[in-house]
Amino acid sequence: MALTKNDITETIQHNLNISKTTAYSIMEDFLKIIKESLTNGDDVMISGFGKFCVNEKRARKGRNPATNKEMHLPERRVVTFKCSGKLRNLINS
Repeated sequence: MALTKNDITETIQHNLNISKTTAYSIMEDFLKIIKESLTNGDDVMISGFGKFCVNEKRARKGRNPATNKEMHLPERRVVTFKCSGKLRNLINS
């Protein structure tokens, strides 16, 4: 089962003993900062958690697997995530 934004908001509300509206606002502001940084092409590094990176993908030939028809995939930017060593060790312990 995936952790949702609502789950995180409720945890913030419970841990900080604040209203749900305030907790939701904190969550939205946090995500807004991350989105704006990634949109500007900046990496986002959260110590002890990991790093979100924006990578440039070149234009290339692709194939529709359903029809086997070749198609052109335009250049684009993608976001990748690399977890920190601390998080990796925590997950694997």
